[in-house]
Amino acid sequence: MTQYKIAVVVGSLRKESFNLKLAGALAKLAPPEFTFKQIEIGDLPLYNQDDDKDQAPSVKRLKAEIVEANGVVFVTPEHNRSVPSALKNAIDHASRPSGKSVWAGKPAGVLGVSPGATGTAMAQQHLRNSLACLDMPTMGQPEAFVQAKEGLFNEDGSIGEKSKAFLQGWMDRYVAWVKQHSN
Repeated sequence: MTQYKIAVVVGSLRKESFNLKLAGALAKLAPPEFTFKQIEIGDLPLYNQDDDKDQAPSVKRLKAEIVEANGVVFVTPEHNRSVPSALKNAIDHASRPSGKSVWAGKPAGVLGVSPGATGTAMAQQHLRNSLACLDMPTMGQPEAFVQAKEGLFNEDGSIGEKSKAFLQGWMDRYVAWVKQHSN
């Protein structure tokens, strides 16, 4: 049985982040041949093109972890109707220097959770624009604009019953997407 490694990039650095919780709970919905690894982005320096010739160890680690992955799941909050700066910083680092992007060809899934009724719709749209530029085949459907409300998570951190069928459907579609687009 083929094993698939999925890099999970959570756009929030907050310890009690809804998106961090969603990422952990979502991984439990995957089949056994899929493993999910959350990628640290909080230790990256701010992107500066002057550093492309000698990237920081944290940037080299990020890039190596993306290279090892068969796919990437982005779980993002929405900051000012766009992606958080930490997520954009990670995307920029791993796409540089020009011509050496590690994102190209990696099948991507995008989702996020927010207290607002529209979830993270605007952030996800902005992120999808960047992923298109990076040549990442990005799953279009189902879209997952998850609202953080009572019952989303069970006490053990798993997905609550009201959201489980939808998020299981998202995961099943992402698994098929990765298999379809993996080298």
